[in-house]
Amino acid sequence: MNSNDYNNSRRNFLRNAAAAGIIGAIGISPFLTSCQSGKKREYTFPPMLNRAPDGPLLKAGIVGCGYRGTGAALNFLNAGPNVEIVALADVFQDRIDACRLKIKEQKGLEISPDKCFSGINSFGKLMNCDIDIVILATPPHFRPQHFEACVKAKKHVFMEKPVAVDPVGVRSVMVAAEKAKMLGLSVVTGTIKRHQQDYIETFKQVAKGEIGEIVSANSYYNVGKLWHRNPRADWSELENMIRNWVNWCWLSGDHIVEQNVHNLDTVNWFVGKHPEKALGFGARQQRITGDQYDMFSVDFVYDKDIHYHSMCRQINDCSNSISDRIQGSKGSTNCENTIYNPDGSVKWTFDYPRKGNGSTLSRLATNPYDQELIDLLTAIRTGNPVNEAFQIAASTLTGIMGRIAAYTGKEVSWDEMMNSDLYLGPKTYVIGPVAVSKEIPKPGSSPK
Repeated sequence: MNSNDYNNSRRNFLRNAAAAGIIGAIGISPFLTSCQSGKKREYTFPPMLNRAPDGPLLKAGIVGCGYRGTGAALNFLNAGPNVEIVALADVFQDRIDACRLKIKEQKGLEISPDKCFSGINSFGKLMNCDIDIVILATPPHFRPQHFEACVKAKKHVFMEKPVAVDPVGVRSVMVAAEKAKMLGLSVVTGTIKRHQQDYIETFKQVAKGEIGEIVSANSYYNVGKLWHRNPRADWSELENMIRNWVNWCWLSGDHIVEQNVHNLDTVNWFVGKHPEKALGFGARQQRITGDQYDMFSVDFVYDKDIHYHSMCRQINDCSNSISDRIQGSKGSTNCENTIYNPDGSVKWTFDYPRKGNGSTLSRLATNPYDQELIDLLTAIRTGNPVNEAFQIAASTLTGIMGRIAAYTGKEVSWDEMMNSDLYLGPKTYVIGPVAVSKEIPKPGSSPK
């Protein structure tokens, strides 16, 4: 996807969104309205139970049976009593077999072979099963269409982050999120920091003014290479791409969206809004597969001229950091567990649980991946729906805005993104060649 493709795709979204009624949905989202600077912040926090309450049997289906889908399946089974996974769906049978085996080995649960569906159309077959909850863990490209179908079928949803790879997908998620809200469905997403007690308690300190007015922020998601799969002659191009999905922009959104969304979501949450514009750059220096960059550096600007620098990188043998820092007029925070005075001394720190001998644990007692599913089950069983789709859609679009700024070398505004009709990926999925650009983006022009 070259820069001209992006520059020619900035139109129609806002008009279509208004017609669909989703601008109003965004306006009433707690994420976007309750945390404005200078106003009292209101935020609905999960109850942070160690285990969801008991209730009638809740049956789930897993869509996407790779590493994260299998992990989410086990998290679901850990989350509370009287829950069961009854169906699996994935494009590839070997993923289903591995997921099914791990569930049986670790949880003693045997999933019937006639409820295991492989192939391009496996999702539709799973949706015909008797299920209450759908866990969506495919590559992000497929998330909007799957989420829309789940809401139409009136299913509760857990969906991994991010929730789209392009503005068209974000729009679809926002529309479906509003429908889910009207139907009283619960939707929890894989932004685990919003389900961690240390982050939540730190947020409360910021919300009550312990660092004053927020004036700037920076974050880092600098890690080594994730993984890639070498192409195989017996795999079609579509299979090679899906098996190698974290390296293709149309499937993952590039790592500024796919991974760095955690940091983008944290800063958006603490600041209480999304950025209005972005300017940045990126490069591809070590990556050997796909069409993505392996580094980004983006300056996001919120209203009131609040600047947020986001850096992310996936290159081996470099200095690594996954961290956030928000600066206020009266101090700062790392967002995770500490509030600092202006001189850098500690003003407040989160009190982690203690062992029986009184020594402090270095982490939370409940795995945050389990906590996400505990919170979903609790919302369903207590009749208090939660809907996190709006906030993750906004953070996903933040990442997309940063990616396009880096790919094009242009300053990109939120309104441009909300007007964009950019769609990445093929319109139909056939085992064979894939009609997408494989060109690596290059901003600007060559010297004359």
